[in-house]
Amino acid sequence: MKPVTVDGGKGMVELADEGFLHLVWEQGTVLEAADVHAAMAKVNELADGAEYPMLIDMANTQSVTRQAKSVFSIKCAASRIALLGSSPVNRVVANYAMARRTLPCPTRFFTSRNEALSWLLEARLP
Repeated sequence: MKPVTVDGGKGMVELADEGFLHLVWEQGTVLEAADVHAAMAKVNELADGAEYPMLIDMANTQSVTRQAKSVFSIKCAASRIALLGSSPVNRVVANYAMARRTLPCPTRFFTSRNEALSWLLEARLP
């Protein structure tokens, strides 16, 4: 499926042929609550009532506001989430986003796309 722009234009999301949702944030993104809500709405739209594992590429994410962080506890169509970053700064941003929150599905941070996808897709194996 072709990637679609998240309302507000800070990200793109697609339902990959391999059966996972893929969200990519734009370069230098500061995530606000409205951005996270818009991404969740687009994810739910693409999932069309089903649940899928989701890869979130946050290598370009600069920061996450406190208001955006509060949105992460809301359930969406993701059955599990792999946060993919490329630097220690990304790890700090991911840890901040996940800290002291009850997340609605298993969520982990990775710096390797292959490891992230392996973890995401392992739950689907019989």
